[in-house]
Amino acid sequence: MNNIKIIFFDIDGTLIDMNKKQISEKTLETLKRLKKQNIIICIATGRSPIALPHFENLTFDTFLTFNGSYCFNQTESIYKNPIPTKDVEQIVNNGKELGRPVAIATSDSIITNGTDDDLVEYFSFANQEVVVSKDFNQTIENTDIFQLMMGARKKDYEKIIQNTTASKITAWWDRAIDIIPTSSGKGTGIAEILKYYGLDKSQAMAFGDGNNDIEMLNAVGHGLAMGNASAEVKEIADEVIGDVTEDGIYHYCLDNDLI
Repeated sequence: MNNIKIIFFDIDGTLIDMNKKQISEKTLETLKRLKKQNIIICIATGRSPIALPHFENLTFDTFLTFNGSYCFNQTESIYKNPIPTKDVEQIVNNGKELGRPVAIATSDSIITNGTDDDLVEYFSFANQEVVVSKDFNQTIENTDIFQLMMGARKKDYEKIIQNTTASKITAWWDRAIDIIPTSSGKGTGIAEILKYYGLDKSQAMAFGDGNNDIEMLNAVGHGLAMGNASAEVKEIADEVIGDVTEDGIYHYCLDNDLI
């Protein structure tokens, strides 16, 4: 493990216990100790930049947000890949036919054209509230949209992206989805970040638990699934470690001399 230079961390279900909605002291200690070892630590999430968690006395080096559509560090943007406007408009129309409100996310805001119980609970995971805005349509016309979010069930996935040309669904929860550009994904974002830092995938490690982490674990040399990860994530992971509730990241890093 001496060659590890960068580690990517999913947030919900990986760094943060979904039930307690907070990071444990040992996981936070792990992140701080990794930084002291000069390992680049990177958030890799479906969340927007404005929904990123703030941990006490810790600053991440790099951020992969919107499932890879917008990546940046403390000084500059690394990669931007917005959804085509025509696709955004089509998905909003498809949502209307299904009776589903849609949330649109720019680099600095998230607004919706309505709300429902699934969307409210989905936002609550990031301690956010649904903001219904009269500027919804104008924002679509004038601003880069990096991700759409809506309550959904798997049976509706095909209908939601019907008649789009460059959009795909990614999901880590069974009651809501994120929609990103077809050419995006956590794997794409990681490739761009590795290129930016001049690193090879063999020097990269990632921890994840949801199905939107599958690309991420495949994009690094060491892809690790949490004990609470989905069966699909565990199947493709290089190793399955302890549950987030058992400080799995801390014990793995300690046992493998990363901290």
